Amino acid sequence: MALYRLVYAEPPYSEGESDFRDFADSLPRRAKAPNFRLVIARESFRAVGFAMGHNLTPNTRWWQGAITTLPEDLTLEHDGRTFAVIELAVLAERRRQGYARALHAHLLADLREERVTLLVRPDATAARSTYEALGYEAVGQIRPFPDAPIYNAMVRQLR
Repeated sequence: MALYRLVYAEPPYSEGESDFRDFADSLPRRAKAPNFRLVIARESFRAVGFAMGHNLTPNTRWWQGAITTLPEDLTLEHDGRTFAVIELAVLAERRRQGYARALHAHLLADLREERVTLLVRPDATAARSTYEALGYEAVGQIRPFPDAPIYNAMVRQLR
């Protein structure tokens, strides 16, 4: 939780206490999702980054809130189709040292899904560039809930 707070308190996210509570409150639900994975990068005993994700289910709300038209074949889910990267975060002083790439690789290791998806804020240029370098392509924009910021939805084919 402290790592999340450190990463997401800074711009462009500028999250506050209610955002931190929402993240903490969502963890038990996320941990019960199919194929939940959590990877932590450490230096000695200090966490410097983390990544987490899980499979999307056929009844997912992931694609709801699209503000651009998304093709129907993109948004239809079936068991084993899509793994969603929920978070990928690295402390500011440890960025550009390969942690994000390593966390991503460990998070996706041995996945059998067809593809991976994630949401990234358009103004998070460094994160967006990293995801593009990892093979993700933007497919549209989504506002996941009414007071949420707009995110770019990105997808990377695995097979």
